[in-house]
Amino acid sequence: MQSDAIAHEISQPLEITASADGVLRVGDHEFRCAFGVNGIIDAHSKTEGDGKTPAGRWKLRYVMYRSDRKPCPRTKLPATTISFSDGWCDDPDHPSYNCPVRLPFNGGHEKLWRDDNLYNIVVVLGHNDDPPVPGKGSAIFMHIAKPDYSGTEGCIALSEQDLETLLGLVQYETYICISQ
Repeated sequence: MQSDAIAHEISQPLEITASADGVLRVGDHEFRCAFGVNGIIDAHSKTEGDGKTPAGRWKLRYVMYRSDRKPCPRTKLPATTISFSDGWCDDPDHPSYNCPVRLPFNGGHEKLWRDDNLYNIVVVLGHNDDPPVPGKGSAIFMHIAKPDYSGTEGCIALSEQDLETLLGLVQYETYICISQ
């Protein structure tokens, strides 16, 4: 008797690598990227506000985007829109540290609705979020780079076109490995 069952391959998580030379690699693709204005640091030494990107392996959690500026990026990651009242808590003394919050908000926070286009597309990285440790860094994202690729506040940034291309390549289980 022959079975009609179809064997499904178990896919391995997709790995993206980003190295201190400012190159992000996935498969045969290479993209220029920017890191924190003060470079890359071991995640255990990361502190809030140090301007350093944490080295390590971080899951790409989900995408946020400005629907008033562009359609939802083509991606297999979960996606949500950014509204005027969206923020991210960066206050180590607040119980919502390193979590999305609604504005107005009574603790220190970052506004996600920005005028400079850098957050038109944001990928939330799984750094210091399970659970968040106060003071070990918050709002570590992948987002759009400044035209001159100058340093971020601790995130990793790519051109808008490269970020959109990358999002089209990722799978639900995708990790980025940032090395010093």
